[in-house]
Amino acid sequence: MFEIRPLSNALGAEIIGLDLSQPLDDATFSTVHAAHLEHMVLVFRDQQLTPEQHILFSRRFGDLSGHVFDQFLLPGYPEILKVSNKKRDDGEFAGLPQAGRRWHSDLSYTATPSLGSLLYALEIPPEGGDTLFNNMYRAYETLPESTKVRLEGRKAEYLLGSARKYYTAEERPPLTPEQLAKVPPAHHPVVRTHPETGRKALYVSHSHTVRILDMDEAESEALLAELTEHSVQPEFVYRHKWRLRDLVFWDNRCCMHIAEPPPPEYGRHMHRTTVVGDRPY
Repeated sequence: MFEIRPLSNALGAEIIGLDLSQPLDDATFSTVHAAHLEHMVLVFRDQQLTPEQHILFSRRFGDLSGHVFDQFLLPGYPEILKVSNKKRDDGEFAGLPQAGRRWHSDLSYTATPSLGSLLYALEIPPEGGDTLFNNMYRAYETLPESTKVRLEGRKAEYLLGSARKYYTAEERPPLTPEQLAKVPPAHHPVVRTHPETGRKALYVSHSHTVRILDMDEAESEALLAELTEHSVQPEFVYRHKWRLRDLVFWDNRCCMHIAEPPPPEYGRHMHRTTVVGDRPY
């Protein structure tokens, strides 16, 4: 038996008493799946996972994707992205050092964005480096009706490179021509319908939304600023304080997240898998 304990009024729940190193039977998986749809962010504490076990659990939710920064994929395991501020012997970062410094939804800049991400903490700092998650259902539902009408049928452009100004070249290396070719601009609804719950959620972010289509630049920028500011109000947010061996699984279709950088004197090393989603509508 295991327990599902909500972590905040906004979103998030802890799954207590489940060992993910062991295969889940169908009934257990069905309960976990339902909890993920309800709470959007699931936290599994004290997990002892090999890369194979991390991948196996992730694949229960769908196919897995790699990442455009393929130099940071775990050797032998292209499904796993290393997120790390640690340095190798040659002075290069062991993984993508500054992932998610601005609010975003993973892979929203691709034609088929992510269903969800599963991040596993192998080394964490003694303080700092929290990850915050927000509830984009509530962000949409609490908009003024006039704004909902204004957004109806609107699409926006999403682009990976739009977040580059927030990083140094060392933290976020330039994309090669081959990598750039994999992530052309994508167009998605500003409000998307979750394919499993049928609920509507805002789908714009600081990091990857460039502009709202068919709107002049000034109006687009003002509206995007208004929407993103509205969506990250404290009552919509859960702050996750990492513990060693946490596995956190979030739904990219209805929540965003932001990773606070750890103190520079401390290392943080994590493995992330990404479940392939579907084209937003």
